[in-house]
Amino acid sequence: MERTREYSDEPSGPFPKPPGSFEDGDGRTIDLRAPGEVDDEVLENLVGMYDAFDPVDRAQGIPPTGEERIRNWLESIVDIGVNVIASHDGDAVGHATLVPDADDPADVDDPADIEWELAIFVLQDYQRAGIGTQLLEHLLGHASDVGIGRVWLTVERWNGPAIALYERVGFDQTGSESFEQEMTIRLE
Repeated sequence: MERTREYSDEPSGPFPKPPGSFEDGDGRTIDLRAPGEVDDEVLENLVGMYDAFDPVDRAQGIPPTGEERIRNWLESIVDIGVNVIASHDGDAVGHATLVPDADDPADVDDPADIEWELAIFVLQDYQRAGIGTQLLEHLLGHASDVGIGRVWLTVERWNGPAIALYERVGFDQTGSESFEQEMTIRLE
């Protein structure tokens, strides 16, 4: 499988691995877990989170709006992806996922050869409390555990806080389009 993006020669990590919990900047206990399988209960919890997501904070068209479109979108990514969910009092408040650049990762001999696209979302009432950082780091730790070596993302150029977060955990700025910045990380 041919790589299409540039990655640092030096891997980043190690990162913490789920499950875990921490107290966020607002004093709430946040639980982090990586479901082995996204069953109906987990899916409905995520649909509820994304349905409550403020459409103003959507980036690059995701998450979609409307319960049916949200469910269809989630069903298309969670089963083939790697997921970590942040919860408060049992309700999903954040979700980070890696989606492979391969139709079926099981058909690829070495998962380290696949490039995985990152998406991360935190509900507005839970932003700026450290949840995004913990969610991202635990997703990267989980990814490394399952043999993922290369992760990439695109972020809108005006989103300075997100770019700063990605750089803090080890992402490098690589290719760019007019409105988006591509970033990559190689994991241990």
